[in-house]
Amino acid sequence: MYNDVTGIILAGGKSTRMGEDKSFLKLDGMTIIEHILNRMKSVFQNVFIVSNSPEDYRELGVPIYRDIYEFKGPLAGIHSGLKYSKTRENFIISVDMPLMTKDMIEYLVDYETDKPVTVCHADGFVQQLAGRYSSSVFSVAEQILERYSEESGSVNQVKRKCAVLTLLDITGAEIIDSGEVSFYKPGMFFNMNRPEDYNYILSKFEKK
Repeated sequence: MYNDVTGIILAGGKSTRMGEDKSFLKLDGMTIIEHILNRMKSVFQNVFIVSNSPEDYRELGVPIYRDIYEFKGPLAGIHSGLKYSKTRENFIISVDMPLMTKDMIEYLVDYETDKPVTVCHADGFVQQLAGRYSSSVFSVAEQILERYSEESGSVNQVKRKCAVLTLLDITGAEIIDSGEVSFYKPGMFFNMNRPEDYNYILSKFEKK
């Protein structure tokens, strides 16, 4: 178990496409947030949640922090996580990735690189919401958020969706090809946003 790396769960989204808070959908008798939290606790001594509705998570027994830039997309959650973390290295994961495994988390944390961020390219995408983030990128995240906060309209909404990728590009992230990982299985980074995604996750759990 790591005591020099903090586990940070991002649970700040509005779940508008799901129609209900995906954190509390049930999988195998537990909520999704409980699954993610248990997995993170099995790896990291220190774990906390970043959410814009902290009252919903009080009973989980871990610290909860609000976004400093509320409702500004996932980069705002990463920014707040890095702000409140007490360690230089951090593993950040979105609450809607319940198929993420302990092995993959440890692989990303332990991957040898001098770059400040380590994420994986899998299933055709850079999976920026499950990776190791150094606190050294905090100031860059804040600069991006400040810039986008000064803008408005649909262009800004598009930029928010790409803001984490902008951070990775500026800071020079280590992007691992999933083909390099012997235990990787397609769907491990599956991001659950819609009711049909939840049904897919349910089917995966039923096969376990």
